[in-house]
Amino acid sequence: MSAIEPTVRPPAAPRRTTRAHVYSRPPEPVYFPESEEVPETNRHLELRTALYLILKRELAHTATLGSDQFVYWDPRTSKKRLAPDAFVRLGVPHRTFRTWKTWLHGAPDLGVEIVSDSDEGEPDWDEKLERYRAAGIREIVRFHPEDRERQIRIWDALDGDLVERAPDDPDLRACETLGLWWTVVEDRALGPMLRLARDREGHDLLPTPDEAEARAREAEAKVREANEKLEAEVQALRVELAQAKGKRRTRRRSPG
Repeated sequence: MSAIEPTVRPPAAPRRTTRAHVYSRPPEPVYFPESEEVPETNRHLELRTALYLILKRELAHTATLGSDQFVYWDPRTSKKRLAPDAFVRLGVPHRTFRTWKTWLHGAPDLGVEIVSDSDEGEPDWDEKLERYRAAGIREIVRFHPEDRERQIRIWDALDGDLVERAPDDPDLRACETLGLWWTVVEDRALGPMLRLARDREGHDLLPTPDEAEARAREAEAKVREANEKLEAEVQALRVELAQAKGKRRTRRRSPG
């Protein structure tokens, strides 16, 4: 057996000594704001918060999620930014953060926009879509609660471009990033609500935290009811067994 030859490492470069230069001005670091005052209706807040909580409950152990936080993609300027109503970065468990910088954390895999009264129409959307392309987000979902014909529109990153799925695409509402399906559910308080389901038809919905809690209470109640029923059946069998033993003793004592 031949000996393993040791790896030869190149010599380290000599350490550079920084001189005490005189500069014409102090450095100006780029400031990346964490928030901005933007009008938002209660309905829009409820819709995006509900979607964020649904995503967080389902994906927090495998993805980092954000909602209305700035996503920056150019370290040289704070002007190149957007704030999706929800976004997902796969592969890293959820953690808190103030802003998302793609040069540090990578581009989000999924971005969701919920159209609200503060949005000003298609020209602004075209500009926002270009920002999504520049940021490198590969699947964009646009939900318009009031557009009954095209409530859900989806763009995919293809060859450096963002291309919208055709309205007649049979898999139009597939969420390729998450392996789920987008659907719209009519909420009594909020109206049309963007949701995710495990099936194409939208029957197996990912639950909201309130729905999950209600389901857990219902499951606990069923288990408790089943246990009480089982205990009652066991008690009835004990009574029958005691009665049977009593009858056998009576027969043994009776005269032949």
